[in-house]
Amino acid sequence: MAPLIALIGGFVVLCVLGLAGIEVLDGWQSALRGALALMFVTTGVPHFLPAWRRDFVAMIPPAFPQPALLVTLTGVLELAGAAGLLIPPLAPFAAIGLALLMAAMFPANVSAARRGLTLAGKPVTPLPVRTALQVLFVAAAVAAAL
Repeated sequence: MAPLIALIGGFVVLCVLGLAGIEVLDGWQSALRGALALMFVTTGVPHFLPAWRRDFVAMIPPAFPQPALLVTLTGVLELAGAAGLLIPPLAPFAAIGLALLMAAMFPANVSAARRGLTLAGKPVTPLPVRTALQVLFVAAAVAAAL
């Protein structure tokens, strides 16, 4: 739920700041890009924290080789994408890249839900809820790219 809170809460706060006169946040798309950046920092940093990393590695479907390397790679891509969202000329490309990354990572979420895994000691989000969240997150990234 932290990514959803980061996305929605970040969007609301950044929109209010834009309305308050912060020119760089003047417009929903700038606020959305900032909120997505916050969301991807929220999801990217745990890839490198030992307790979370162990769970992320376990989420990788067994058919994929070198799960620890994949967790590192996806964490780096999430953080790089978050930074790219904050650089206006790069933002559309970062947003599309992040949408594709989320699509590529979705099988790990499916695998984790089907295997009843935990993330930081809590059960992973059930698959129907996770799927709805994934659709929302990808739609937000596509909207940020336009």
